[in-house]
This record gives sequence, C-alpha cells and structure tokens, in this order.
Amino acid sequence: MKRSVALAAALLAGLTSIGSIPGAAFADGGGPGYHDDPKGGEYHHGDEGAVFVQTNKAEGNTIKVYDRDEDGRLTKAGEYETGGLGGFTIGAPLDALASQGSLTYHRGLLFAVNAGSNTVTVFRVEGTKLHKLQVIWSGGLLPVSVAARGDLVYVLNAGGEGSVQGFELHKGRLSRIEDANRSLGLHNGNPPAFGTAPAQVKIDPDSEFVLVSTKAANVMFSYEIGRNGKLSRNPVISDAGNTPFGFTFDTDDSLLVTESGANAVSRFELEDDGALDQVGPSVPNGQQATCWIQRVGDYFFVANAGSSTISSYRVDDHGKLELVKNVAADTNGGSIDMTTSDGFLYVQNATAGNVQGYKVHDDGSLNLVTTVEGLPKFADGIGMEGIAAS
Repeated sequence: MKRSVALAAALLAGLTSIGSIPGAAFADGGGPGYHDDPKGGEYHHGDEGAVFVQTNKAEGNTIKVYDRDEDGRLTKAGEYETGGLGGFTIGAPLDALASQGSLTYHRGLLFAVNAGSNTVTVFRVEGTKLHKLQVIWSGGLLPVSVAARGDLVYVLNAGGEGSVQGFELHKGRLSRIEDANRSLGLHNGNPPAFGTAPAQVKIDPDSEFVLVSTKAANVMFSYEIGRNGKLSRNPVISDAGNTPFGFTFDTDDSLLVTESGANAVSRFELEDDGALDQVGPSVPNGQQATCWIQRVGDYFFVANAGSSTISSYRVDDHGKLELVKNVAADTNGGSIDMTTSDGFLYVQNATAGNVQGYKVHDDGSLNLVTTVEGLPKFADGIGMEGIAAS
C-alpha cells in the first residue's frame, strides 16, 4: 500500500484531542444538550416511505418531506424547521456543503446538520411527520456530514482544523462522548474553501473504525473506535486517490471511493489496523466532478455534478470494479447527493432546484418515475444539500 508519509506527519502534527467550543450563537438558544421535545423516545419505522430534503437555507434551515408511493412517486407532505441555520463553503461550484451525508436517516431518527450555526438537529420520524427532539452543538465548526450505526453517531466538522465529534445515542437523544473529539489538522478557515473541506464521515459495518475523506489532502483518516465510542488518539492515514469525496462499503471490509479530481471510482480493502489498500486500478467514467455515491442492490451510482449525469458501477464476482454505464441518466440539473428507498434512487439536483426519482431495474438501468420542483436552487454560493429516505 502506498502511504503519504510526509503528509501524514504534517497532518498528525496538527492533531488535538479535544476541540474548543466556538463562540457562535446556538440555534433556538440551545447549546450542548439542548432539546425542545419533552416526549422524546425511540420510534420504529413502519411501512410508509418518505424522502427528506434539506434546504440548507441561510436564514433558517428546513427539511422538506415527501411521501413516496409504491411506484416511487413523491408528493409534498410538509416542511419542518431544524432550529438552525444553513451554511456554505467558499467557492463551491454548486454544492454548498461540499459533502456527502449531511442529512442521515437511522432507526426512525433523522439527523440534520446546521452548518451555519454549528449544530445538529435530531428528529423523530413518524411516517411523513417529523418531531424535533434535540438541537445540539456539533463539537466543532461548520458540520457537514453525519454517520450513525447502532447507538453511536459521529459528526464531521469542516471549519477550521476540521474535526470529528462522537456522540452516544439513547432514546432519541445525543450526548457528547468526551474522549471522541479529534482534530483533522487541516488548518482551514471558517468557512473553509470548497476544495480543502473534508467531505464525509462514515462508520464501517463492523463498527471498528470511523473513516473521513478529505479532498485536497488526497487521503482518508481511519480512527479506531474504542470502548464507549471513544476514538484512537491518532488516525491511520492512507492515500485514497485523486481528491477523494464520497464513499460507501460494498462488503464489511471493502469500500468504494469517488475520486472527484480524476472523475473515477476506486475500491479499497479496509485492513485490520484501519489502513486502506487499493484493489485494482481506478475506474474512470468520462464525466465531470464525480463526487457522490449510492448503492442500490448490486449497483453503485455516482453523481457527476459538472456534467449533470449519473454513472453506474458494479463489483463482479471476482471483486473487480467495473463501469456499467458512463451515463445511466442525464439529470440536466447539477446532480449532487443521492439516497435510496425500496429499490428507487433519488437524486438531488442543485442548479435545477428539484429532486428526481428513478426506478432501478435488475440490469442497473434507470427509469425516471418522479420529479418534484420548487426546492432552493444553488445561487450566490449557497443552496440545498442533503437528502435521505426511510
């Protein structure tokens, strides 16, 4: 495996164990531990499907909810304030938060980042209704991505040095894990530049590591998860291609990573010590700005923001990554984040201000079945970002 040894040393030199609390005002007057729903509790999702879209509005972030019928079509079902503010990265071409996973659905709960107010909102999901349970400090500046697995939640903060903050989830509430805040040592401003902001945080399927992708640094960080969700003091840092952005796992110990600088996807093995070893060559798709990735069944779909297209990939029986179609769909709207629900792929189109839904067929082909309009279009450096589904 190739390692960026000099870069790793430079990054590790900036690592700190606990981030300092910023002086920004908290949404709804709520600081760490704030919540406004006295009932709380856990909710277990039923048969009704919904798609959630984060507007990321600077004057007040909201979540728009859409009911999904059995044919994948979406209809408006409501809009809910997060109690926080939307945010942006500097110089973003059409995706304000420059990240994947800014809105995350997990076990009947919805986690939304409020990048402009350094907080995370937790909603209980009841069909197409949202009940706000909590607004809590993200543990850093400009939160852009949330990962959840079991009773652990980790938030990626892109501002300043960049950081990861861990939380314990109990009855719909988050509580900070004191020894689970780790600086990425990126030395960015706040807000950071689009190209230097970290892109995604995710927990591996075995809940052994928290992984973070960077862009300009061309590496991924792997923090070992210890007892009670604590994170290892120092991460393993591995080369991850040309401008790694979004990633998802295809097995318990292998993952696919988009390379936005190379407009390609690469496959990596996650080793026992958290290091990443590349499996085979990167597979380009001939499109522009390949950033987000979403698995639906046996296929992996990537959003190419610069060319407004969706490409499709699969991993064959021998573990070889292959391109299925360089253009599986032409969205004509600045494709960014995606989600899936019951065999449908939903694509957030930032410049068009819409969400498109596609039926995924057995051969990986896509058929457009629904389009919802009236969402905030990207303009003046900010726009909607974040999509999830139940």
